[in-house]
Amino acid sequence: MTLKLGGQMLRRCKAHFQPYAFKKKRSRPDKEPKMRNIVKIVNLIHTLVQFVARGFFLLVAYLSGPAESQPPIKDLTLLHSATVLALKIRTRQLSSESVVRSYIERIKEIQPTLNCMTEDRFEDALKDAVKCDELLKSLDKPSVETLARDKPFFGVPFTTKDCIAIENLKQTAGLVARRNYRAARDAECVRLMRLAGGIPLATTNVSELAMWWESTNCIYGTTKNPYNTRHIVGGSSGGEGCIQAAGGSPCGIGSDIGGSIRMPSFFNGIFGHRPSKGVVSNEGQYPNAYTEEQNALLVVGPMCRFAEDLGPMLGVLAGKNAELLKLNSKVDMSKLKVFYMEDSGGEMLVSSVDPEIKESMRRVVDYFERAHKVKPTKVEIRKFKKSLSLWLARMSSRDGKDFSYEMSNCTGRLNVAWELLKWITFTSEHTIAALVTATFERLNVGYGSELHGKLKQEGKELQLEFQDMLGDDGVFLYPTHPTAAPLHHEPLVKPFNFSYTSIINVLALPATACPLGLDKQGLPIGLQVVGGLYQDHLTIAVAEELQRGFGGWVPPAIIE
Repeated sequence: MTLKLGGQMLRRCKAHFQPYAFKKKRSRPDKEPKMRNIVKIVNLIHTLVQFVARGFFLLVAYLSGPAESQPPIKDLTLLHSATVLALKIRTRQLSSESVVRSYIERIKEIQPTLNCMTEDRFEDALKDAVKCDELLKSLDKPSVETLARDKPFFGVPFTTKDCIAIENLKQTAGLVARRNYRAARDAECVRLMRLAGGIPLATTNVSELAMWWESTNCIYGTTKNPYNTRHIVGGSSGGEGCIQAAGGSPCGIGSDIGGSIRMPSFFNGIFGHRPSKGVVSNEGQYPNAYTEEQNALLVVGPMCRFAEDLGPMLGVLAGKNAELLKLNSKVDMSKLKVFYMEDSGGEMLVSSVDPEIKESMRRVVDYFERAHKVKPTKVEIRKFKKSLSLWLARMSSRDGKDFSYEMSNCTGRLNVAWELLKWITFTSEHTIAALVTATFERLNVGYGSELHGKLKQEGKELQLEFQDMLGDDGVFLYPTHPTAAPLHHEPLVKPFNFSYTSIINVLALPATACPLGLDKQGLPIGLQVVGGLYQDHLTIAVAEELQRGFGGWVPPAIIE
């Protein structure tokens, strides 16, 4: 998509994304209704553009052929949670080798249709599994009990997004210039999973440089949604969400700077957790964070099909910081304070929340009232209308190390205008989404400017507001995304819809994406549960409760 913002429309959009940048004084109250009218008009035009574009993308999808179906699950081993697999391996009901083989075969079945994997280590994973089985044979009962405590994922395979390093595997981040780069060592999160007995199995597809919410790049191509291949899987951890939803991995690791764990989890109908800031190490994740603010936004966290795996995985990934999270604490649902919002309140250029997603939110609210006698409180947080502004301010880069710098593989700054011309002639090595992102970034506030400082301060005020509201016994329910998974390429006309997740990154709070079944189109929908700082155990406990109440992950067809 070529972004054409000219004249008056450009000034109005800048006024939204850089609030009142062109004014020295705060707007007078009598101008607020005028601004609201402008937002309504812009959103109406945007809605019409989305409607026309969706029709075009639907036509393209139908002309390209029928949606493909992924192969049904035949091996029931694939339907166990990671913690159950670990238990069955420890008690010798299953061998690690047989589990790893089951997942290898499943990946081989789904890869031609879904294109979710980037590189495998199947042979090495099988060798690791055999070693696990041999070790287990030599242990007595007390040693096996010690193993359960020290290595909770003993013999269980896992996957990671391509941006997270696995020793000797490629770590491209979807950038052509890195297509031959291999990681010299494991990322810290992968090292910890290995220490916990996990076996790395493969890496999964991402968007170019992890900065778009459709997983497509010029190395590995586009990943397709397992529920309908005409639709996207999200990004940037989209391949990871896809491979798990399709039964190709029992659990995996993603990263999230603006929603890259939660959006793919939402679009693929699995669970994904964005931990509290600073709990899980970002070491070994690429691209890097260049400022303190970016590092606070970026987190590494677990993705899985079953909510019961979130806590044990997070405990492993957090390492020595796990004690901050009280993951083993029991949560009494009847004593929780529950707050919720059904939408952002009308942010400019962001889609309206689908009625079915709002209805799922209401069903969750009713569930808390009926099952736990908790009366959720509907709130209105006005700063959420500035979600994108607040996030973009935190993403602002210094010393020229912006997205165009990353697109050059950190060798300079890419000439975006030239690359757009090359893209038109099919000679560019970059996706149009990445080029548009680099173009839009030029509208961002300057690092260290007066406006940058103002937006940072507003973000801090919002953090304090949330901490006061949630305390250590509250959760906040909020849409993960305003729509179910769009058609391929459709995010180009609704690029700012990720604001529903990015604002939580600004807050630096834990958030768990929870599936709530399928919509009328057969696509997953759900919500995110946000907790106070270091109250990750609350959001995970709510995820487990919602899985019990609403069913959680919906598997593809099964042949018994």
